[in-house]
Amino acid sequence: MKIGTKKIFVAATIATLLGSLVSALPAIVAFAIFQFLWVWNDLLVALTFASGTQEIAPINVKLASLVGQYGSGWTSLTAGAFITIALPLVVFFSLQRYFVRGLLAGSVK
Repeated sequence: MKIGTKKIFVAATIATLLGSLVSALPAIVAFAIFQFLWVWNDLLVALTFASGTQEIAPINVKLASLVGQYGSGWTSLTAGAFITIALPLVVFFSLQRYFVRGLLAGSVK
């Protein structure tokens, strides 16, 4: 193989890899959205690993502490839940185009 042939082979390989990555992007983004929402809503991990003090507690732990001893304080809990859902909504709506493409990519032949 000559040097020019090697360069063409490397360029063709890189183009193939980039082309497959571009076609897989919607599926990767759909997976990333599901993974982000799963981790964001994981209260057990937040309670287990980061429940040292109230100053460094994640927002899910603080939201769970809003409920009183007898289940009172639902107005504060709903307001806190509404504020908590703001970041996942921003992530979902900013990546919605890729999310729909990723879900539809496996269903269309």
